[in-house]
Amino acid sequence: MLAAWSDDKGFGFITPAIGGERVFAHISAYVGRGRPSANREVKYSLTEDSQGRIRARQFQYTGIGKLGARVAPGFWLALLVAVGVIGGLSSAYEFGYVPMIIPAAYAAMSLLALIMYAIDKAAAVKGRRRVPENRLHLLELLGGWPGALIGQQLFRHKTRKGSFQFGFWLCVVLNVGVLSWLLFCPEAALVRGALGINPLEMGWW
Repeated sequence: MLAAWSDDKGFGFITPAIGGERVFAHISAYVGRGRPSANREVKYSLTEDSQGRIRARQFQYTGIGKLGARVAPGFWLALLVAVGVIGGLSSAYEFGYVPMIIPAAYAAMSLLALIMYAIDKAAAVKGRRRVPENRLHLLELLGGWPGALIGQQLFRHKTRKGSFQFGFWLCVVLNVGVLSWLLFCPEAALVRGALGINPLEMGWW
């Protein structure tokens, strides 16, 4: 059984069914679907590292656990939110409410943010140089937060770090606030004009 697993660190320990010492298991040895999680039955083979210590060469879920391999529970909600945001902005463009640059920017920045999350997660697992957190937050602030939300759930990354989550949701609030100001506030008329948004033609007021 995979008795302990740290998804942030990318390793855990397997407790043999026949008893004995726990076996170290690294994410690089996982050959199943989804992401490993603790308290699941696994099958594995053994090898030795350079220092002669026993570790899992390969491991994966077995039986019902194999069928239950999945992404984080919040992934589908994150995907729904992202599709709703970008799809809603795309619909607004189709009806002439916003210029194409707005939904295109959100889609492009979200894709870039998702890629950066994947790179940072891989770097964390392999002990390589990480993507700076302020760079991730900048992408989120510039409209990539829907993709970042997917990345957090898909890769189970940065979801438990309180300071990072505070920064993430602050970026979401600021981004949504600026977008709302741009689209609806009379004070933003000059900016809307520069972007080709005419609220009078759209019947906003």
